[in-house]
Amino acid sequence: MESKVTTQLGQECLQGLMRVWFDFERQLGRVPIIQRLERGRFTREDYRNLLLHLRQQVIEGARWITRGASSFERDYADVRSEVIGHAKEEHRDYEMLEADFVAAGGALEEIRAGRRNAGSEALHAFMMYRASQPNPVDLIGAMWIIEGLGQKMASDWARRIDEATGGDGRYTCFMRYHGENDDAHLDKLYSLIDRVCLTPEDQKSILRTARVVARLYALQLEEVDHG
Repeated sequence: MESKVTTQLGQECLQGLMRVWFDFERQLGRVPIIQRLERGRFTREDYRNLLLHLRQQVIEGARWITRGASSFERDYADVRSEVIGHAKEEHRDYEMLEADFVAAGGALEEIRAGRRNAGSEALHAFMMYRASQPNPVDLIGAMWIIEGLGQKMASDWARRIDEATGGDGRYTCFMRYHGENDDAHLDKLYSLIDRVCLTPEDQKSILRTARVVARLYALQLEEVDHG
């Protein structure tokens, strides 16, 4: 990956985030529903179940991003504006996910009545807590994991889902959209790392949050098979 970060501290932070990402990939490789997907044993029921559980995280995402934006003080006004813009871009993504669920044979009422699983509950609670802290620069770590999923995995997952379930792309729009658009979101993260990651303490905070979010996101996917 070509680095788009220019400061020395930013480069060190980016290297740390890459290490967290590689560990996250290993965690995902141990999740049963992802194993079925990678081995071609994924069913349309698996897919609907996955969307049912993912919706809870997607619908809450704009909330913690907006909460985080409101927690930045005046000295971080440009960062706050960037984060608000990001929330605006994604706050209705859940509607695309719901449409995919229906196109894959599910009922709209079912997915709208879904509840957060144990991993989603823990992820949501952690993110709202961190977003409520003053100047929560560590949210860069959370966004690195979540946006990285879209940029690095969503297109491949969409392709595998269609292959395994006989789809033609009609019900994998949400994943395909993120696979195509999250490059731009990661570019914004590179910019934020340059502008915000100024101290060794910032780096530690960003990397810690990235590790926690990676683990909780994997837990969220592990819980898909538990209803």
